Amino acid sequence: MIKKFAGVITSILITSTALLADTSFLAETEIESPLKKNSSSSIIHELQNAYHGIYNEYKDSVVFISTEKTVNVKGINPFTEDPVFREFFGMKNTPPKTRKARGLGTGFIISSDGYICTNHHVVQNVDTVTITVSSKSYEAQIIGSDAVTDIALLKIKGGGKFKPVHFGNSDDVKVGDIVVAIGNPFGLDKTYTSGVVSATGRNQLDPNGNVHIQTDTAINQGNSGGPLINIDGEVIGVNRAIYSSTGGNIGIGFAIPINNAKDTIIQIKKYGKVRRGFIGINIAPLSADHAKELGLKNSDGVLVGGIIKDGPAQKSGIAEGDVILKIDGVDVKDGIALVKNISAKEIGSTVKLSLWRKKALIEITVAVKERP
Repeated sequence: MIKKFAGVITSILITSTALLADTSFLAETEIESPLKKNSSSSIIHELQNAYHGIYNEYKDSVVFISTEKTVNVKGINPFTEDPVFREFFGMKNTPPKTRKARGLGTGFIISSDGYICTNHHVVQNVDTVTITVSSKSYEAQIIGSDAVTDIALLKIKGGGKFKPVHFGNSDDVKVGDIVVAIGNPFGLDKTYTSGVVSATGRNQLDPNGNVHIQTDTAINQGNSGGPLINIDGEVIGVNRAIYSSTGGNIGIGFAIPINNAKDTIIQIKKYGKVRRGFIGINIAPLSADHAKELGLKNSDGVLVGGIIKDGPAQKSGIAEGDVILKIDGVDVKDGIALVKNISAKEIGSTVKLSLWRKKALIEITVAVKERP
């Protein structure tokens, strides 16, 4: 037995010596890089340390969202539903008419008691929402969701103390600002990407005229609802969408400014929805030729294409064919500007409209009601 162990030890020693001999040619690679000696205090390493700091600050604040909903199975074969057909072929089990559809997304914690911000489209029409925070999973309740702004508010069920993010001021965002995104693209938990702000105030993304921050930070499927963070470790946007012809990232991503998202979150928390102002008109396009016929210098303004019965506009005397030029003394360029202005007004307040009617300027005060 002793001879056997001695043989094993000798074999190990020979193998170790052989390995040392085999790796000795790598000895020169152990020499420290000359670039490392004075790099610890360099500007680029300070930036790298800032990146490290952002991740460490947010690794327990960004959450993985998984959803599930029941959907009808399309294209059911009518033959498999026929009892005679099924008996002939010995089919005992009825094929399912529904299936479970699963989705992935990202969110971030905004209060220590477990409120979470994400996108509306991440949780739209789902049956269940599961939140994973620091490798621990929780059920979540949808407090409210707004399709217009694409913002949703969730709440983790049960007790617990969580780490909220830090909001920045999206009005201060500038082109060229360094930003990072943390999210779950394709289910890859807490993926960290970086880039810069490519543009601000983009409003071409949706017909509602919502503005977006554009970034070249890599955002993909699963990043939706996650935070866009500045170099100071502040959330300045909610990642929403990408422009892509392939479905993959090509360096054009969009985030909802956090100031806009915050207004939506506050209303959802208070009312369970977003309450928007409404004056009861239908908007029609105003062409340059039509504006000239009406005696206007240009096509700036909003043409009233119709009046909603018993709405505030009808009660105040606004008529079809009027052109709204100003709201409370502020010029209104187009329909998007008018809708945004009225939507933001307090329910129950009044606004003064400057109207162009029969080649004359008139003013009418109208009440702001809640949009149905």
